[in-house]
Amino acid sequence: MDGPRQDDPWAVEPGAFAGCTDPADRLRFLLTYAVLAPSSHNTQPWRFRLHGGARLDLLADRERALPVVDPDDRELTISCGAALANLRCAAAALGEALEVAALPDPAEPDLLARITARGPCPPAARMARLLRAITARHTSRQAFEPEPVPATLREEAIAAAEQDGDTWLHWVESPAQRQAIARLVAEGDRVQMADPAFRQELARWIRSRHSGTQDGISAAGFGLPDLLSGGMALLLRRFDLGDGQAARDAALAEGAPALAVLATPGDTPRDWLAAGEALERMLLTLTAGGLSASYLNQAVEVPALRLRLAATVGAAVPQLLLRIGRGERPSPSARRPVAAVLDET
Repeated sequence: MDGPRQDDPWAVEPGAFAGCTDPADRLRFLLTYAVLAPSSHNTQPWRFRLHGGARLDLLADRERALPVVDPDDRELTISCGAALANLRCAAAALGEALEVAALPDPAEPDLLARITARGPCPPAARMARLLRAITARHTSRQAFEPEPVPATLREEAIAAAEQDGDTWLHWVESPAQRQAIARLVAEGDRVQMADPAFRQELARWIRSRHSGTQDGISAAGFGLPDLLSGGMALLLRRFDLGDGQAARDAALAEGAPALAVLATPGDTPRDWLAAGEALERMLLTLTAGGLSASYLNQAVEVPALRLRLAATVGAAVPQLLLRIGRGERPSPSARRPVAAVLDET
């Protein structure tokens, strides 16, 4: 496997934080962890704006929006929330006090959070394992082993997701519910793949890890050689592969040791941002426990199916559907370095 690039955030060394004595340098270092957050189609739809030395803004990058699959920028905002969670985790683990204001200015909807550095603080020892999990967490699209999720880890993941009281995690282990959800996922695949605009949008974000853009989805994420990324994109553009995709995803859902539905009380940008933070806290907890996760969001992205998913699990407003289990961890997806997403004033 290729070695890490010098500007690759995945290669971050936490010990280097000790050499960052200037507040601005400390925030820049923490951003290296923020940009490792998951995002839909690996679009990485975030920008950061550093004001002077101690204030950082998290902004939605609408140029990286997915207007077909995510017309309201719901998933875009969730992705930014996951980046914010990584930033908070890294700050707590390394010893930087942060003050965070979510959606602080209604006149600037792209401004999702304002982060103020309050200076060094004692590192939170319990966060060290989650900090390590940031660089170990990778979305796995392969089948998981059938062994059940340990009850203690399940409870830890639920507690992490529900930590702030703004989200709920509905854990699904019963075969009957898994089968019902698998049918919704398969139906979602058929609906989405039948839409040429959906296929075009997805194909635009499938690219080799060596493309130079440092974003998007490699064919390697689907179990194919990275070199086939271009061919896979071409195939998607030309053909409706919904039936085959539906069969594969239904089998993954039914065979997963557990499914989880992350839900919120409402469906506003504030709910989406909270869902992103909850998602990443849960993913880091699972990663620290040796498990992996991946998304089956078709049943959330198709509006009619989202209502049926809510009824199936008794959720308020489903935001994400994930499958969880133990399996081989894939190579990390490409990430843009901090310099590519940071503006300084």
